[in-house]
Amino acid sequence: MLEVFVRKVIELHDKFMAYVTDSFQSHTIFHKALKEAFEVFLNKGVAGSSSAELLATFCDNILKKGGSEKLSDEAIEDSLEKVVKLLAYVSDKDLFAEFYRKKLSRRLLFDKSANDDHERSILTKLKQQCGGQFTSKMEGMVTDLTLARENQTHFEEYLGQNSDASPGLDLTVTVLTTGFWPSYKSSDLNLPDEMVKCVEVFKQFYETKTKHRKLTWVYSLGSCNISGKFGQKTIELIVDRLSYSEIATQLNLADEDLVRVLQSLSCAKYKILIKDPSSRTVTNTDHFSFNSNFTDRMRRIRIPLPPVDERKKVVEDVDKDRRYAIDASIVRIMKSRKVLGYQQLITECVEQLSRMFKPDFKAIKKRIEDLITRDYIERDKENPQLFRYLA
Repeated sequence: MLEVFVRKVIELHDKFMAYVTDSFQSHTIFHKALKEAFEVFLNKGVAGSSSAELLATFCDNILKKGGSEKLSDEAIEDSLEKVVKLLAYVSDKDLFAEFYRKKLSRRLLFDKSANDDHERSILTKLKQQCGGQFTSKMEGMVTDLTLARENQTHFEEYLGQNSDASPGLDLTVTVLTTGFWPSYKSSDLNLPDEMVKCVEVFKQFYETKTKHRKLTWVYSLGSCNISGKFGQKTIELIVDRLSYSEIATQLNLADEDLVRVLQSLSCAKYKILIKDPSSRTVTNTDHFSFNSNFTDRMRRIRIPLPPVDERKKVVEDVDKDRRYAIDASIVRIMKSRKVLGYQQLITECVEQLSRMFKPDFKAIKKRIEDLITRDYIERDKENPQLFRYLA
């Protein structure tokens, strides 16, 4: 297991740090040797994963309910402290941040976080290690959830005071700040009438609080409890979408999303829908019908959607953010220096960005060329290795 790898690295670091402090009186030469050694292997891939991803996953297992790491509060704090120390050796800190933010969002939105104090504690440690900019979005997410709970309380008070504003269902809405959270795909989904009414009632409530914010509904993060009658027994279903028995034109849902929904309802453990032809994959030529004979010994069951490739999306998002960061760094340097040689610009850019990631020289060169085409900087007409800032 990859979690075992992180635990073994922690033990290895403890062992050699003890040698440095006890046997060599914390001499700077030995601290430097330890740092360089850990930087070498912590910036290599392990079984197809980066150390940044493994450390984020390790933290997730410690901090979520039902995680594989069963530890006391003191042991959790100690482990988090040591993970943050290991992070100092990792070049791609921005990659860790994005993986951590994705996993934090799931813990917060789906009530999987085991302890709010531990969540805030690791953010404090990360802030001390990597700076306030590193944790600002994560801190915003934690604060958002607190405000969202207050907002839900106000919504319930509003419903109690306005008898005409009943949504007809038990409705909980979590209002988030877009800038703090990972990007989520929003679709113009055709909702059933009952849900349309819920959305309208909440909009009316929210407009009593502010008229300067626009609500964008992310239905893919929602869940719904449905009671279904199958034969003699009533079973309560927990499904991640309300669109399981509809077709693409009725739902106005993208093919990739619809396939995941139909697969969870017809090809997974609980076959609420009967698929024709019967197979493990969904195609656009399949036909679906309601399985009225469905039964299960459990009264309450959860129907999850198939997982998506999170790693690919995280890497794409980080690459995009890095392009923006390199652009911003080059413009800052050129704005202050006005005229600068190619090699010096590369050196200063790497120096500015190395706190979060180790930029590739080719990537910097590509961004320089892009900024030239966008008239932020220009090459000197007589010396192509010299750049000038364009105000």
